[in-house]
Amino acid sequence: MKLAKGETSVEPSSKLAAEIRAVFRKLKLRLREQGGGSDLAPSQVSVLLRLEAGGALTVSSLARLEGMRPQSMRTLVASLVKAGLIGGAPDPSDGRQTLMSLTPKCLKWLREGRAARLDWLAATISRKLSVREQEHLHAALELLVRLTAD
Repeated sequence: MKLAKGETSVEPSSKLAAEIRAVFRKLKLRLREQGGGSDLAPSQVSVLLRLEAGGALTVSSLARLEGMRPQSMRTLVASLVKAGLIGGAPDPSDGRQTLMSLTPKCLKWLREGRAARLDWLAATISRKLSVREQEHLHAALELLVRLTAD
């Protein structure tokens, strides 16, 4: 294949990688829109997801895990406490420490947001793709799973 003037050769895998990345970015944005939206910064969402996955943690542990200064994490945590999304309780093994954890309000918000995103995606797949196209999408998903497997 002859390249046009000024055009560079790009391996098919590189082009495919760029296209996949662009599609996933757009899908992520669409899913975020469907989840009820929030005014939370990505760093705040990251802390909430870390607490959800790992359970209660101290502010200093959160700072270390998130790669932030403890002072910055204290400010971030204070904003999440003020919003009613996390709360603190004394650490049973060291009463000088406070363990931060998700509130029932936050757990409900996370659950409802995920349900809304899943509902939107399922409805969009059903509405926009034929049964045959859905089968193709399933096959492509299996390939993506292989790409991300360790």
